Parts: sequence; structure tokens; C-alpha cells
Amino acid sequence: MGEIEGTYRSLQTPAGTRLGAQYNTGISTLEPGQSLGSAMGAGGKGHNRGLQICVQGLDDAQEFYDLESKADGQSFYSEVLRRINLIESDYFGLEFQNLQMNWVWLEPTKLIVKQVRRPMNTLFRLSVKFFPPDPGQLQEEFTRYLFSLQIKRDLIEGRLNCTENTAALLASHLVQSEIGDYDDIADREFLKINKLLPYQERVQEKIMEIHRRHIGQTPAETDFQVLEIARKLEMYGVRFHPAADREGTKINLAVAHMGLQVFQGHTKINTFNWSKIRKLSFKRKQFLIKLHPEVHGLHQDTLEFLLGSRDQCKIFWKNCVEHHSFFRLLDQPQPKSKAIFFSRGSSFRYSGRTQKQLVEYVRDITQYCNALLLKVTFPNTGLNSINVLPFFFYPVDSTTDSPQPSPLNTKGPLCLSPSFQMSTLSLPGQAPSPLQSPILNEVGTARLEEDEEGSRKRYPTDKAYFIAKEILTTERTYLKDLEVITVWFRSAVIKENAMPEGLMTLLFSNIDPIYEFHRGFLKEIDQRLALWEGRSNAHVKGDYQRIGDVMLRNMCALKEFTGYLQKHDEVLTELEKATKRVKKLETVYKEFELQKVCYLPLNTFLLKPIQRLMHYKLILERLCKHYAPPHRDYDDCKEALKEVIAAQLQSSLIRLENFQKLTELQRDLIGIENLSAPGREFIREGCLYKLTKKGLQQRMFFLVRLSFCSILAVLILTSACVEESENEWSVPHCFTIYSAQRTIVVAASSKVEMNKWIEDLNMAIDMSKKCQAKSDLLLDQSPCDRSSDEVSLEQESEDDMNSSRCSLDKQSHHRANTTMHVCWHRNTSVSMSDHSLAVENQLSGYLLRKFKNSNGWQKLWVVFTNFCLFFYKTHQDDFPLASLPLLGYTVSTPGDSDSIHKEYVFKLQFKSHVYFFRAESEYTFERWMEVIKSAASSAGRMSLLVPKGPAEMNGGS
Repeated sequence: MGEIEGTYRSLQTPAGTRLGAQYNTGISTLEPGQSLGSAMGAGGKGHNRGLQICVQGLDDAQEFYDLESKADGQSFYSEVLRRINLIESDYFGLEFQNLQMNWVWLEPTKLIVKQVRRPMNTLFRLSVKFFPPDPGQLQEEFTRYLFSLQIKRDLIEGRLNCTENTAALLASHLVQSEIGDYDDIADREFLKINKLLPYQERVQEKIMEIHRRHIGQTPAETDFQVLEIARKLEMYGVRFHPAADREGTKINLAVAHMGLQVFQGHTKINTFNWSKIRKLSFKRKQFLIKLHPEVHGLHQDTLEFLLGSRDQCKIFWKNCVEHHSFFRLLDQPQPKSKAIFFSRGSSFRYSGRTQKQLVEYVRDITQYCNALLLKVTFPNTGLNSINVLPFFFYPVDSTTDSPQPSPLNTKGPLCLSPSFQMSTLSLPGQAPSPLQSPILNEVGTARLEEDEEGSRKRYPTDKAYFIAKEILTTERTYLKDLEVITVWFRSAVIKENAMPEGLMTLLFSNIDPIYEFHRGFLKEIDQRLALWEGRSNAHVKGDYQRIGDVMLRNMCALKEFTGYLQKHDEVLTELEKATKRVKKLETVYKEFELQKVCYLPLNTFLLKPIQRLMHYKLILERLCKHYAPPHRDYDDCKEALKEVIAAQLQSSLIRLENFQKLTELQRDLIGIENLSAPGREFIREGCLYKLTKKGLQQRMFFLVRLSFCSILAVLILTSACVEESENEWSVPHCFTIYSAQRTIVVAASSKVEMNKWIEDLNMAIDMSKKCQAKSDLLLDQSPCDRSSDEVSLEQESEDDMNSSRCSLDKQSHHRANTTMHVCWHRNTSVSMSDHSLAVENQLSGYLLRKFKNSNGWQKLWVVFTNFCLFFYKTHQDDFPLASLPLLGYTVSTPGDSDSIHKEYVFKLQFKSHVYFFRAESEYTFERWMEVIKSAASSAGRMSLLVPKGPAEMNGGS
């Protein structure tokens, strides 16, 4: 056979055939294109920087791990296992895509930097590596849950090929596992958000029909059913490796628990059991299977297959070695001893436990736990006969919001901590999972209730704890908001080389240090809350049921960033100038705002650092108000409040918020120039009904200092006046604006709204008259303006209507989450003072949302900002799945007719749209009610003025 690059020989033993190894020439472990010098440079002595690596769990949530630069695969994998508390860990592994986009398993015994060319730019994912033939061999419910997620992933990716009926059956069990018993509305909502099959729309009704039959099944039962169905499929656990036989026919090779399989398309045409195989080897692109003579005779004992490359050959060979060792060997294979002078062949060995060892290990742990329980219940029970260190006694991860349940009795979370650095710029575009772990981060159901109740009882009850937790939850959202700039937007402009170098330096040199500071701050708060809640296993002494010392230390440190914060005014201005000057940057800017991760106008995120100081001030004031002066935390909170530098930046924030709002309007309006020029001041925006020849028609209006802007025209206010005119026009809440250019008759949705507009208009008129001398600062005449002052109201209205259509048709990047569009639908208005109040009332945290016409509850991460609720599956998700603008909604507690008998539930309603949400405590319930009331409005629609038809249809939320 000549020179053999890698072999794996099976030897006869009393237990059966066992594969050994043959000394052959060594083979490289470097990635293609990677030199020894580059690998040494990545992990050598002169490179002390650590590694920050991203891992995607089976629920698609992502977490980042900080590792030593010389960390090996085993230490990395152990850290992943520690965080998720997985006992039957040897069924799983970490995989990544190499330069040829082939999925490769991370080897435990080798350094990460010698396996992955750029580990910090590589996404690793936790996956099932070994699929046992019988799911009954999986002893832990949590393990079976992870396997069901793997089946779900394989269905979505098209790996688990099966008929549509079988796919619908599998999907129906996945739905049952996530939302419980069948409910038509809940099923449709769930399937709308979550994709379980590539062709889901085609079989959705069938999925729902089958789901109806699963009433009463528990999550554990449904997970088992998923595995029972999947294991009978020919493609269960199969990973194709494209190849060709001697005749050049294209085939696919795969390895499974029983041996090697050969497929033509998706049809299995041959299987070589381990008992028939004497040796596996590869030479360059050739993969060789040597069989025992009794199988094919002495002269036909070697089968040859040609793979795409030597690397692909080696990858498949390693998979075969590991599968044989795991499923066939009794004991873990010993590592190959290093040759003194030279070696032949690969030294690769499977380094984990065999399946037999794993089963015995889990059985020992179960016995240990049962004995420990007996020891607690009956102190005289001895435990000396058992000498096992359970794997699940690792410290619990402190990044989750709730105590992690033991994997011995329930499903555990797969949530991952959100840490980003510039090295992760290859990650934008990764989407969060539709399904999450059913305890902490799932789309919850009614069966969540017991877990929620039990978890709530374990929490501290002190109000200070919930205030501290609010700091933690809002800090998480704030850090994710900073990542929109520091990671996602930077990635976009670098990719297109769209931003001038000077602006790049100005922008990121000011925001990067702030982002890095808050990463550390978040970690410190999280650790303190872990100690406070008792979810940390660290054996530390001291009083940690306080937060003032942490706040004081970090508020003092934040003062060092005053210079950076003061430059945000310049950053915002220069960014706006550059987008007007550089066409490529303008294009990238607009395209980026259309991405889901940019859930608010982009320049809003640049205001977050100063706004966050205001939040710290309000939260610290709340703590000081709660504590009595003798309390041990009172003095630190008081001192921390003094150290907050919000007051020094208050005027800067007001100016920035005004500039941001005007630039946002500038982008959304067509035909109006210089709206954000110096001297402009945003006052109010909202929806009014304008009297036209065709009657009252809905229009958007914007009131800006020195001028009154509608989406149709600009009205100069220096010589204007406003009068109520309900009696004159016989229209409720009607008022008339007179000016030298034209007269406009408009109506508001309520008396309150009318008074707000008249008050602000009169204020703007007075301000305009005082500034009349500065006429050069007035807006340029808009193309929408008429040259004659004698245009009749009817003609103007007709022209305005045509202009409106023209303008709206030209707007190519409207964002559905802007206040402008919310006002259009809700017939209310928002002033600058309302915007400022909304900034102060930002909130984040987990809420349970009730499914419509069902007893099920869905656990979601909810962010309140900019008059809107944004919904995520977990706080690690990069973008919201849905949003709910709150303008026009009312917030209250459920009534008797709602038939909800849970505590801490609040009700949101607008017309026929009703939502119920449940908080975890009285404090969080009151906080959500408080902030939502700041955005919700009780003003109803002006139904008498709006004709039925399209206008009414546009009024829905």
C-alpha cells in the first residue's frame, strides 16, 4: 500500500475486536494555509493576550468564554460543561467550521490556537457527537432535552431527511414540549415566530392537527417521543462526508454507532460493522477500509474511497476512530507515547470516556445523590461505600437571572453571557434560536408556573434586592445597546470601508473605553447578585446583601470618562455631517438601520452613555429613599449618588436629544432641508386631522422651533396665531392656525391633545417672534410650499394630499419602531418633555406573557425604551423578535372578567388588543406599571371624525 499517512488497526481481544494504532509518518495539525510560525505566534511566549471565544448552544443562544492563550480544547470544553451543568457530557462536543467550511470537532488534547486559525473570530457550537441507538440509554432528562434540540437543529438544517408526515409529527412534539397542550391561537403564534422545518408553511396545518393529539404530555415525555421517532430514521445522527468510489460514482460516507455507512443520495446502500473492519487508514485523498478476510476474501479485503481533500479524509478518519472507541471499547484508550526520534502515523486518540464508562459514571452519581438524600433524612445512614465526586457540584454560573436547577431533576439553561470584542466582527447575522431551555429561557407554558413559584420563594424579599436587580437587568440591556455601535455598526463600516479614518477614530476611541468599563461593571454587579441570591457556590465570608459599595466604587471610576462623554456632542454632529458628505457612508448608515439589531434609530444609541448616568442617579435616589440612615448600605448609596456626574452633562444631554430627534425627522421627511441646523428645537410630533375639500384626513405634524412642519409643508410661525374653532366648523377638538402664508384647520383626537398642541404652538409662536431678527436661521422655502399667499384652503389641501403621497412613496427606509409611525396609528402626540421622561423610565427584565385564550405563559426578556416594549427570548439575543408600541394603550390590573387569578399581573389594552404580563415580585410589578404609564395614553380615538374604511384600517396597532 505504500506510505500510509494515518491508520487505525483493530486487534483481537477477549471482549471482541478492538482498534489499535500503527506507527506511521506524522501528519500536520495545522489548518491549511497556516504556518508553524503563525501558530506559534498565536500561542507563543511573546503573546500574552487571552482568548475570548463564542459558543452557540443547542438552543442557539451564544455565550463568550475568556480563556488563556495556551488553553487546550479540554479546558475550554470543561468550562462550557461547568456553566450548563451537564453530566452525560461525553455524548457532546464542540465543533467549528475550518477554512474549507467543513465542520470539525475540537480536539481536547491540543491547544486551541493550533487547531483554529483565528479562534476569536470563530463560532463554536455545542452539538451531539455520538448518537446512541436507543434513547433509553440516556439516563438524564436534561440530556434527552439537549438531544431533542439537536434533532430540531437537524430538521431545520435539512440533515434529518424524512417524509413530510414524519417531519410534521416531530414538529408537533417539539411544539408540545415548548408551549404545552394544543391551543389554536397559541400554536399559530408560536409557529409564526419559530421555524421548525424548511417547508413549515406547507405542513403547518398538519403540525397543528397532530399537536391536538398530544394533550397531557409532559416535556420529558415529548422529548422522549422525539428521540424515539428520530432513532428509527435512516438519517438519524448521520453526517455526510462526500466521496466517490473506484468507478467515480458520487457517494456519501458516514459513521454511526454500529460502523461505517455508505449512501447514494439519501439512500443507504451499504454498512460495514465494526466487527468486519480490521483497519482504517487514509493516504492523501484516499480513505481505505481493510476488512477481515472472511468478509470479502483475501484478494478483495481493501475498499478505497476518494474524498475531496486530504483534510477531509483526516476529518472523517478521526470521526471513525472516536465513534469506534466510544461505542465499542470498554475502557478509555491510553494516549500514544511520544517517539524519541521520529514517529509514523497520527498520534490521535479518543480522549473521553467510553459509553460503558459513562453509563457507570452516571449510575454512580445517582446512587450517591440517593444516599446523600438518605443521609440528610436519616443521619445514621453511612456513605462510606460510595466514593464519587459528582460533576454537577461545579460552581453555578452567575450570569443567569435565576438559580440554575440541577440537571439531575430538571432541564437546565443554555443561556450564554453577552461579551463582545472587536475580534468577533464575523458574527453579525447570527440569529437567536426559536426554542429555548424550558426552565429559565424558554418560550414558557403553563407548566412553568411551579418552577416560577419555587424560584420566587428562593429569592430575597428585601426591596433593595429588587432595586439592585433592576441595576443588573438594565445594565445588560445598556451593554447590548453599546454593542450596536462598538460591534455591529463598526463591522458594517469596516466591511464597506465607508467611514473616513478621522471619524472612525473620533467615534470608537470615545465609545470603546466606556464599553469596556461597563463590561467589567456588569460582571461585578452580577457577581454581587449571585452572592445575594445564594446562587454562587463560592465559599466567601462577608455581608453581600448590599449594592452601595459596588455602586460607589464604579461611580467614582466613571468620573474618569467625563472627557469621553463630553465629546459625544461632537461625535453625533460629525457623524451627521459625514453621512451627508460621503455617499457610501450614507448608504451603509441607512442599510444598517434596516437591520434587526438596530431596533432604534442609530444615533439614539450614541446618547445611551449619558442617558445611563441619569438612570444611575434615579436608581440611587430610590435606594437612598428606601434605606433608613442607620442601614449599613445607606452611606455608600448616598456617597455614590454624590459621585454621579449626571448634573454636569444634563445640558449636553438635552442638546443631544434635540439634535438626535431633528436628524431622525430629517431622514424621515422628504423635501425639507436644514431641519437640524443650529437654532432648531423639536417641540412636539403627532397625528392630527386636517380639514380638506374631501373632509377630515389624517396627517402627521411636527412642531419645531421657528416653524410648524407637517409631512406636507412648512408653515412659518413668526406672524401666526392659533384659535379654537369647534363652533365655527362643528368639529370636536378643532383649532385653526393662521399665518401670512396660509390657514390650516386641524382637529385633535381629544380635548387633552388639542390643549397640548395649542399650548405648544403658542409657545413656539412667541419664541419665533423673539427670534425674528435671526431670519437667516429660518428654514429654506420647501418645494412643498406655495409661492402665493392667496391659495385657498381647498386647493392647498388638495395639493398637500398629492404632495403627501409623493413624499411617502419616496421614503425608502421607514422604521416601524419610530414614534412618528406610532403616532400615525394611535392619534396621539409626543413632546420633547415626553421624550426626556421616556429616557428616565427605561426598564428591562423577564416577564411572563399570557397566551391568548390559553392558560399558558411565555417567558420573555422585555426591554422598555422609547415608548415601546421590545420582546426577546433571552437577554443574550441580539435583536428583538417583536415589539409593542405603547402610545395609546392603557395599563391596569386584570378585572374579574379576565379570569386571571395570579399575582403581579398587569393588563395592556388598546381597542380590542389585550395583553397580560406577569412580573416576579411586587416591586417589579410596580416598576413596570410605573414606566408603562409614562408611555401609555388614555386618550381614545376620535371615532366621530374618522370615516369607516381605509382610515379606520390604518388605526390598528
